[in-house]
Amino acid sequence: MKKNKAQPAQVGGTQPSGQIAPEIRPGQSVELLKELHILTRDGKLNQDSRRKLKQVYHLYQFIEKLMNELPVTEGLSFTLADHGAGKSYLGFILYDLYFKNLPHSHLYGIETRADLVEKSKALATKLQFERMSFLNVSVAESTSLQELPPSFDVVTALHACDIATDDAIAFGLEKKVRAFVLVPCCQAELARHLNQNKAMNLTRTPLAELWRHPLHTREMGSQLTNVLRCLYLEAHGYQVTVTELVGWEHSMKNELILARYTGQKKRAAAERLRAILGEFGLTSLLDTRFTLPVDNTADNVAVV
Repeated sequence: MKKNKAQPAQVGGTQPSGQIAPEIRPGQSVELLKELHILTRDGKLNQDSRRKLKQVYHLYQFIEKLMNELPVTEGLSFTLADHGAGKSYLGFILYDLYFKNLPHSHLYGIETRADLVEKSKALATKLQFERMSFLNVSVAESTSLQELPPSFDVVTALHACDIATDDAIAFGLEKKVRAFVLVPCCQAELARHLNQNKAMNLTRTPLAELWRHPLHTREMGSQLTNVLRCLYLEAHGYQVTVTELVGWEHSMKNELILARYTGQKKRAAAERLRAILGEFGLTSLLDTRFTLPVDNTADNVAVV
């Protein structure tokens, strides 16, 4: 066994290295950054692009460290699924800096907007990024797609809206993924559930004051969703770390959830997840979003 370590790639394009913006990493494809409109045609960065590049690099550092910690057997493939890929900024940067020099690796972009998928395919062909594939399906549909391998090493979901992050988690669990990198966005499902039982909960517990007002309901639902996701991953055998991706001045949706599979399924996490769902009147989600592992069946019982 050895740990996978990507080597620097060759700089794309014909721009002399002395004229490249100093923020660009050695060996990075300048042609790619121009195609992504991060660099101007003369290799320059404006303030907005500089901020965007800084954020991408920051996220890449987390993912690179995680991937380097995953041992890979010589000759075996290394696979990553990028859900809600959008314009595939993250996927292309990952491929250019890491996958391009990792033999037998493959990166899959999952996106529902057909025009973005076609553009990503065309760009991958133009740059000769041969081990990139793009699929025009939803995250939920991708789980049963025959074109995808039966297992994955890493699943990423950057700003996948509402339940798409949960679908990415379900995909990863089905594919026995070794690591998750999640940046959730605009969760609304739990807020809807909280609203349904608001009147009853206001008479039952003072905690319901936390979501009595609509703005608080939305924020409470978002926070609660991510807490439950972390417990859910721990119950399925993942070690979870939560950190800030970028400063609040850049984005309000900046929570980064990193999860690495250890195989140690935590019964305490399953019990706490069930207890929280019971406290907030959300136990119906045990049968949909937060179905617990088989060895935690005793915890997966609806609360009356």
